Amino acid sequence: MNARQLQKAHTRRALLEAALAQMGAERGFASLSLREVARAAGIAPTSFYRHFRDLEELCLSLVEEASGALRGLLRRTRQRVDGDTGVVRASVSTFMEYLDDHASLFYVLLRERTVGPPAFRGAVRKAIEGFVEDLSEDLERENEARGTPIGDARLVAETLVTLVMDAGTNALERPPEERGEITERLVTQLRMVVLGAQTMAARESR
Repeated sequence: MNARQLQKAHTRRALLEAALAQMGAERGFASLSLREVARAAGIAPTSFYRHFRDLEELCLSLVEEASGALRGLLRRTRQRVDGDTGVVRASVSTFMEYLDDHASLFYVLLRERTVGPPAFRGAVRKAIEGFVEDLSEDLERENEARGTPIGDARLVAETLVTLVMDAGTNALERPPEERGEITERLVTQLRMVVLGAQTMAARESR
């Protein structure tokens, strides 16, 4: 990568961070101003278009980048840990740590998936679908290896991802000192779902 490419990448990163800094619990996509984002990134508004077609494309890039990073983290976490109990706790810990580092983005994802522009809602749905797909594949592979049927792995994965997203919302809205309690409750809920799915599948296979 030459100096010009490096500078372009640096400016693109600055624009992404500037947009994210202006969104959060109180401000969403609709409140963004291209001029404000460009100013915060240290460039002229007209230079914005060298990097993104519009603010919507910038925000879509934020969703794709953040969801891709989290998917990778969770995938690597599940691959490193043995045993259902260890995988659940390690995955929840990884998610909560990511939440701490990307609270503003998580707020945006939660809000814009229902009230944002169609393209944004579609990107968030695609990101969540990616989490479900990864988890579904892992559940099928791990339970087949142990000889413990899981039944409809995709339905189980959808339930687990929904619980995690809800817990993330709760964690952001509650005081930091309650994070431990929320985490333990989530771990218990996830284990209950997996164990229940395994028990049902075992009964149906008899």
